Amino acid sequence: MEDETPELIALPLVPIIEESIIPEKTSTPNDPLDQQFPIVEMFYSVQGEGFHTGVPSIFIRFGGCNLACEWCDTSFDVWENLTLRQIIREMAPWDCNRIVLTGGEPALQDLSALSNILRPMGYELAIETNGTIEIPEEVMDWICVSPKDQLYSSVKIRQQIGDELKVVWVGQTLDMYDELLNGFDHHFLQPCYDESKDSDWNGKNFRSTLEMVKNNPGWNLSLQTHKWMGVD
Repeated sequence: MEDETPELIALPLVPIIEESIIPEKTSTPNDPLDQQFPIVEMFYSVQGEGFHTGVPSIFIRFGGCNLACEWCDTSFDVWENLTLRQIIREMAPWDCNRIVLTGGEPALQDLSALSNILRPMGYELAIETNGTIEIPEEVMDWICVSPKDQLYSSVKIRQQIGDELKVVWVGQTLDMYDELLNGFDHHFLQPCYDESKDSDWNGKNFRSTLEMVKNNPGWNLSLQTHKWMGVD
């Protein structure tokens, strides 16, 4: 399918839509620890969905996104620019070596700079991305792609290999992901939880997703357990 989205030269080549929020690229300092990143929040919790459900993790949420999904449950349009030195200092009290880069769209950031500093310190880096931006090789320990082409059919998925493919199901047919399946080891289908809808609507959507998983071997069910627990 032809990629019809406009493109913006940012950190990588970034497909954008009219509603995109792209942080300005900061200058590269002499000391990599002084490089700034747009941080919405950082917190220590457990992974609530997908393959690593229940695994303790440090979450770094970056500001900005090149898409604007109608069901998005995170705020990414307000952030504070922090240096990598400040980020490391904030993580220091947390006894955890697994970091999840999320957003917004974390692939907008200088992933190589993060990897070059954090991985030698013993941190494992995982990323949750919409897949529209290709990730440099060998900078992440775990790549989870959650494509949004069920909403943006003309936006090309450029990151076609990784560890985990996590699809939010809103009624689309699963054959649209046939070309992606072989590039990922684990395939998850996750019901869209719409906070604007009542529990009856969400319950029916959960049950429909369960039936899709049962009727499509090779797909596993992912649930947002952190929302049930009332944690970040």
